[in-house]
Amino acid sequence: QVQLVESGGGLVQAGGSLRLSCVASGSSFSIKLMAWYRQAPGKQRELVARITSGGGSIDYADSVKGRFTISRDNAKNTMYLQMNSLKPEDTAVYFCNTFPSIYSWGQGTQVTVSS
Repeated sequence: QVQLVESGGGLVQAGGSLRLSCVASGSSFSIKLMAWYRQAPGKQRELVARITSGGGSIDYADSVKGRFTISRDNAKNTMYLQMNSLKPEDTAVYFCNTFPSIYSWGQGTQVTVSS
């Protein structure tokens, strides 16, 4: 059973930065297309960014292009999301999973951006 553990969230002012981490247990991480998702209060979970197994192909939601950077370290079974120029509308719980999602969702990490 793969477990996903997200961390790195917090409270930050608009314009600030945060770096999220996702650690996955299990040996299949390196072959999976992985993604970051987020869910704001009262809204559906949405895809933020995704990255292929080798990192050669990356896609971002239009709302985060130019501000967020997804990366991964397969040797550490870890994926990252560097978030810069944060906006209040980025406030959400951030989750990681495969794309499409096949594992049980973790607890996520709360990101709150104040104006």
